[in-house]
Amino acid sequence: MVQQLTDKDFQKETSTGVTVTDFWATWCPPCRMQAPIIEETAKALDGKVKFSKMDVDANPETPAQFGIMSIPTLIIKKDGQVVDKLVGLHSKDQLEHVLAQYTD
Repeated sequence: MVQQLTDKDFQKETSTGVTVTDFWATWCPPCRMQAPIIEETAKALDGKVKFSKMDVDANPETPAQFGIMSIPTLIIKKDGQVVDKLVGLHSKDQLEHVLAQYTD
């Protein structure tokens, strides 16, 4: 399951374990292409990685805090610390390869 986050709950929801947050917007075609890949990867890694999404238009504070200038951007955190930042469209294989570093 992919959870929708807001500026208010982002820190709390990404403070433990391995988390991936997809920063996106409704008007962004690559973001719409990334969405089903995130859903599929979330199912494959259920129990290992927590996936979430944040609409950058509705929640401007968190993207600004992380210096997000392009979307889609995926922020990967482990126990609340940013360990990776992926900008642009990424395949399921690419995501699983990157996340393997933090879940083993």
